[in-house]
Order: sequence, then structure tokens, then C-alpha cells
Amino acid sequence: MQFWTGKEKRARARLRPLWTAITLAANLTPMVVHAASPRSAMFPFVKLGPQATLSSASGPKYNLFTCQLVALNTSVTCYDPYQIRHAYHTDLLIGSGFDGKGKTIVIIDAYQSPNIVPQLNFYNAFYGLPSLNGLGAPPNPALRTFTQVAPDGLTPFVTGDSNMTNWAQEISLDVLWAHAIAPGANITLVLAKSDADADILSATKYAVDHNLGDVISQSYGENESCMDPALVAQQHQVFVEATQKNITLFASAGDFGSGQTTCDGSALVQAVSLPASDPLVTAVGGTELHAASYCPAILGCDPATSPVPGTYQGEIVWNELATGFGATGGGYSIVYDEPSYQQGTIHGGKQLGVADVSYSAAVLHGLLTYLDIPGLAPGFYLFGGTSAGSPQWAAILAMIDQRAGKDLGFINTALYHIGQAQSHFSASLFDVTSGDNSFAGVPGFSAGPGWDAATGLGSAAADQLSYYLIQFVSPGDGTAAIASSKPHSNGNPSAPGHLKPH
Repeated sequence: MQFWTGKEKRARARLRPLWTAITLAANLTPMVVHAASPRSAMFPFVKLGPQATLSSASGPKYNLFTCQLVALNTSVTCYDPYQIRHAYHTDLLIGSGFDGKGKTIVIIDAYQSPNIVPQLNFYNAFYGLPSLNGLGAPPNPALRTFTQVAPDGLTPFVTGDSNMTNWAQEISLDVLWAHAIAPGANITLVLAKSDADADILSATKYAVDHNLGDVISQSYGENESCMDPALVAQQHQVFVEATQKNITLFASAGDFGSGQTTCDGSALVQAVSLPASDPLVTAVGGTELHAASYCPAILGCDPATSPVPGTYQGEIVWNELATGFGATGGGYSIVYDEPSYQQGTIHGGKQLGVADVSYSAAVLHGLLTYLDIPGLAPGFYLFGGTSAGSPQWAAILAMIDQRAGKDLGFINTALYHIGQAQSHFSASLFDVTSGDNSFAGVPGFSAGPGWDAATGLGSAAADQLSYYLIQFVSPGDGTAAIASSKPHSNGNPSAPGHLKPH
């Protein structure tokens, strides 16, 4: 059971008119928009879509869902791991032997997903993905491992608690898709005892202090103004220490478009979220990916004349306000000045811009994810939100680190160097130039050539990107970024902050 103070109850009541207005403006049903916690909680930037329906057609090794088929996916499209690998060229890395072996992806989340082990086992079996140690089978030194760590204690899961359920969905998305993209990497899931800022920070600090991995994924956030300035400074110091250890940091940019909720949850204002806006973090925005569906002969389609499933066909800014699922975060920080690596690239202003890069996030062009969470019917669901991008970018970096033979660490300077001279780097980033992230009356930012606040530098063409990141990352980049980054005061939050999954 969740207990609310009188102040929190009043804030919760003030929250209802905001989401009622958003719902009516978008002609939605209220259940599809995840309201912010009245405790200014950090929340998971994850969006749960409809349950997928199996078709009569089969893929190379597994069954296909109706939303994957050329003839049937007119309004809802979904992608399996092999389609996403092909779209973003991670299949080329895997085909060259770079599947993340020897590297560890650290995923920071809150609470727990109580059935994460059987979910991952089922997903692996369904798609023919490699098994992981730590999933009930006898240890095998040839296998990569899955480890769960709760440094401050594991909070019991309460069935029916919507906040815990959202976090459980977040954990499932993060773990399953990090493994799907980098099947050779180890995964360490670090669980904070709650979504309170201090608890998430404690879990992150533990991961950094104990060198738990090479890459860290953070699929959550909150309005910069709602985190206590002292905790902002402490969080930045943890990121400094991670950068000094050559740990790469990713965070999701958010699911409310150019807006974030105010600290009492009563309104949306133009803002960006922490931790994505920290200059030592690579912020991941969202796109609507268009990639080739399956063309089974059983439906009268000719596979010989159709593109390979997952073939990249383009991306636009993720903005599903009209269907109730949100839009990519993106905008300008009030806490951090424009870092040196963005100068001359983003807008000529004085503030840090979010996002840095992007990834598939649209729910109705969603990622097939298996869920088995108490209170929810088991099955495959379509998932979106910028939460999808952070763990998959982390997986891509694990593969690139393996190819480099070392941890690249801080990559933002190299990314912007590549982005500024994209024509010279053989499409190592897919530039997204169409759409905007306006959301529920909050003016947004339009995509265009090069960097923009809606999608950053674009999404990864991972194989080509690996060559240039390895070439251009310098050990001095992180040191320079640390020296030039210091958070400003962000005001006085009205309540203790909490992080929410994206």
C-alpha cells in the first residue's frame, strides 16, 4: 500500500485537471497517458501499447505477429529484435563477431520486476536468443551473465500498485532489449529501493563505485527544476567519477515532448529532464521508425521482390499525442550551460541542448516485448517511449567497446564531430529531419538537417558509427567536458524529488 501525506494528496488532486485537459485535447482515453507522481517523482519514460496477436505465418525460426506483416499492418506496426538489428545495422556488428562479449551493460531502475527471469527465459527461447547465466540453468562459463543487485535492499512488489507496475514494465523493456541488441554482453540490473531521487542516486553511485559495468543506461527522469540542487550536484559528481573511469552514460530524454510536469504535478511547462540534461550523459530522444515488414508467401506476398525485414525506410520525430502515447523529450537546459562539444553545432545560444541522439520510440511502431507481471495478462506487447532507446544505445556501445578493445567512455565530443561532418562519414548517423515535439499545448522544436532539439544528431547506423567513434574518441574528451561542466542552481523544489521511468 502507498501512503500519501496531506500535501501529496492535495498535489494528486491538482494533477487530475491537467491530465483531463490533455486527454480531451487529444481525444484520448485517460488510461493511455501516464500521469506524473504528485511527489515530483522521477518516472520511467516507458509507454505500454496494445497486446500483439500471433498470425498464422512464421519467420525463419519463430512465429510472427499480425503487426509485422506487410498485408496486415495498416494502422499498427511492430518490430522484433531481428528487424531492429537490421534497421540500425547492429546485425552487421554481430555478423562480424562483435556482440558485446566481455562487456557489461548496467541498467539502473527502481523497485523490481518480480518475474524478470522467466520473462527473459521465455523471450530468449521464442526468438532463439542466447541464454544467460543466472536464469535458473547451471552456470556455464561460456555464457554471458544476468545479475540483479539491490544495494539498499529490495522493495517487495505490491500487485496493483500502478507505480511499481510501471517500473516493472520499464525493467522488462530495458533488460530484454539490451540483451536482444547485444546478445553477448553481460547485463547487471541495479535496483533502487524506490524512485526517490536520493535512492536512485544511491544505486547509481553503487554501480560506479563498484565498477559494475562498462556502460550505464538510465530510462527515467524528471523536470530539472524539481531535483534538489544539492542532489543535482551530487549526481553530477557521480557522473564525473563514471566519466573518469571510462564508463559511458546514457539517459532517456522523456515522453512529454517539449514539456515536463511542474514539481507539484499540476501543469506542463517547457523543460528538459535530468539525468538526460547532464553534459556527461548522452541523452537519447525518440523517433517513429519506418522499417520493412515481413512478406510471407502464405499471404500472397512475394518475398523475392520485397526488402529484407527490418530494412531501414526512414524516421520522423516521435509524436503520438493524437493517439495518446506521448512525444519525444527535447529542449534546452536551465541547469547546464552549452558544453564545448555543442558549441557551433546546436543553436548559437548559451544553454545545453537535449537530446544528443535518438532511437525508435513510437508505440504504434512498437517493439515486441514479452511481459509476465502480476495483474497484467502475460503475452507480447508493443512498447515505446524514449525508455526504449537508452538501453539499446548502451547495447550498441558495448558492441563498439568490444570492437575497440577498450571502453570508449565519454562519447559526446566524438558524436558531435561526426554529426558536424556527416557527409564525410558515410551515413554513420541517420539524420531525422521531419516532425516536431510539441505536446499538449507546450510549443516544441522542429526537426531539421543536422542537430535539432527533437532528435539530436539522429539515430545510429551502428556498423559505420563504430568505425568513426573508435577513430575520434579521445581520452581527453571526458576530462575537458568535466572541466567545463558545473550545474547552476535550479530553484527550490516544492517536495522531495522522485525519478520516473521514461
